[in-house]
Amino acid sequence: MDLLDDDKSWDLLCGSIFGKEEDCPVELEEIGNKIAKKCKGLPLSIVVIGGLLAKSNPTRQNWEYISENLNSIVNMEDNERCLKVLLLSYHHLPVHLKPCFLYMGVFPKDSNIRVSRLVKLWISEGFLKPITGKSLEVVSREYLDELCDRNLIRVHQRSSNGGIKFCKIHDLVRELCLREAKKEKFLYVTIPHDLNIINTQRRISIHESTTQKDYLPLAYHALQSVPLARSLFFKFKGVLPSLHHCRLLRVLRAVDTYSHPYGKITHCMYTLEDVFQLVNLRYLVVENFGYENPCRFPPSMYLLWNLQTLIVKSISGFVVAPSEIWKMTQLRHVQFFGGLKMPDPPLGGQDGEFVLGNLQTLSLIINFKCGEEVVKRTPNITKLQICYEGEEIEGYLSSYYCLNNLGRLGKLESFDCYFDSLNKPNRNDMLQNSIIPNSLKKLTLGWTYLKWEDMKTKIGWLPNLEVLNLNCKSVVGAEWETVEGQFCNLRFLQIYMCSDLEWWTTDSNHFPSLEQLVLEYMDKLKEIPSCIGEIPTLGSIELNYCSKSAVISAKEILDEQEDLGNVGLRVRVRVFPKDKQHFESLASPNFQVET
Repeated sequence: MDLLDDDKSWDLLCGSIFGKEEDCPVELEEIGNKIAKKCKGLPLSIVVIGGLLAKSNPTRQNWEYISENLNSIVNMEDNERCLKVLLLSYHHLPVHLKPCFLYMGVFPKDSNIRVSRLVKLWISEGFLKPITGKSLEVVSREYLDELCDRNLIRVHQRSSNGGIKFCKIHDLVRELCLREAKKEKFLYVTIPHDLNIINTQRRISIHESTTQKDYLPLAYHALQSVPLARSLFFKFKGVLPSLHHCRLLRVLRAVDTYSHPYGKITHCMYTLEDVFQLVNLRYLVVENFGYENPCRFPPSMYLLWNLQTLIVKSISGFVVAPSEIWKMTQLRHVQFFGGLKMPDPPLGGQDGEFVLGNLQTLSLIINFKCGEEVVKRTPNITKLQICYEGEEIEGYLSSYYCLNNLGRLGKLESFDCYFDSLNKPNRNDMLQNSIIPNSLKKLTLGWTYLKWEDMKTKIGWLPNLEVLNLNCKSVVGAEWETVEGQFCNLRFLQIYMCSDLEWWTTDSNHFPSLEQLVLEYMDKLKEIPSCIGEIPTLGSIELNYCSKSAVISAKEILDEQEDLGNVGLRVRVRVFPKDKQHFESLASPNFQVET
């Protein structure tokens, strides 16, 4: 951004401190203007100082203290001056937020940081103060909100339920993180000419060098001796470095960048036997693991008895876990992007044995058998993703997979259920056995072949449902008619490739809380009901590769609302390149047409 003049600097500072609804107190205007001028029009300085002032008592004494500390840095070069401003904000952070902030230096420059990963790392590192009645995950997101309020971390993207999905950190702020982290011996991010001191560091993050091709091999060699390391983030090619000496290691993220010639997979390039000996691990992420099909974890994995987060991206497909996984009672989040086949819990055992009482996330589980013992031993699951595949599915939903027990997972908030596209499930089995708990907030279905009338009996009455993703062939039929009193809290609705749907009959009070509607590949849909535009909370409609008549109806809805004075609605349409010229004439500031 260009440098701001005095008036715009003052407006930006006031907005950062008080928001749009509140004016600056008269007694603070003079000193506030002085502070704004000292920032010399640099927006980052103004916004960060505003975040600092917003968190302090609005007294003249506090504001004068800020002004006096800025005096000595006015004449410095912009970057150095801004870093001094940021440093002042860092020093004013509460003690519990400082390590969380410094930890942002772990991530490479310009990263879009997935918040779900970030909070798991903070928990594994032990940065959080337990609060009675709140999970550590809730506390960590409150910490993140505080750092965002102070403008030290930026919200990059929000999820469909309104929470922060991705965040970013400004380059200058990241530079501050790295300086302070190095000064306090908190975190070490390697640079090409500075690998000699790596063996004395506790938290190590190795980022690729854009100028030195042999940097990763050098860093790989340096990792052979890091006995004090508690956290390691690195990439490797094909052969996992031996980490048996890292007995203190708590956090490990290892990414295999090896690519097979011609895409052929011949054998397993490495195993995790050494990793499973690191008994202090709390957080383990392994990407591009395993060339065997299926890949099997050994019984020794249970030695990671402290492990809280296990995230695996397998190349070959699903991973088979041993029954010993039920001994890992500290597990909180288990995510397998290629799928996980999880055995039934062992029979017998003393009270409390083989109970994963801390487990909150379990995904993606292949052919998950939701039997009584499984439900008893995973009582606190909040997120569950299941995929049913293979010929054995047919006719077994009602008996073997025990979907009726889903209703007993009383804390379940997010549930995804997919079927192999080659096996069409029996609809009656789905209806009789998919008992969904009322606690559910997010539901995603794919290839389930429900009928639209099933929405009235199975889904519409869920009292807490906020997000509904109806993916490919999740629902079939030409007509959907909703009823009043359902979907009361639904904020986000996505319908993707439910291509049979032609007519949708509804009313604005049938979706009273809807904020975002997304329709994709709905090539038979005649129109979007005009009453959708009357929903007072609706902010956006998105159509991706839908029928021409559906696009035209979206434009008519927007025009009608703008005529009524509703200028808050936005419509975005994606069309095939051959159709772009046809729809470009519809474009307006609030109606975007893209290819």
